[in-house]
Amino acid sequence: MIFMYGAIFAIFYFVLIRPQQRQRKAHNELVQALKKGDEIVTAGGLVGEVVHINPVNKDGAASMEDRITIKTGESKVIVERGRISRVGSSTPAA
Repeated sequence: MIFMYGAIFAIFYFVLIRPQQRQRKAHNELVQALKKGDEIVTAGGLVGEVVHINPVNKDGAASMEDRITIKTGESKVIVERGRISRVGSSTPAA
């Protein structure tokens, strides 16, 4: 009986928990490496270019609650760093 519970836990760990941890870590690294000029897509579907990154921590370390200003179309929007779903490459200057 104990072997069966251990096997079920192992299946859950390797199928659900571990891949989700890897995906979260990769997303955090991607978002922490943001820089001015990167093209991003938010979780809500907004596409824009990073104009300003404003960390809110006093120690200077970036967190997922940092505010980032992006330019989308003719307007500027402030989004949280954690709401960025995809990062593209820097847009070339015209």
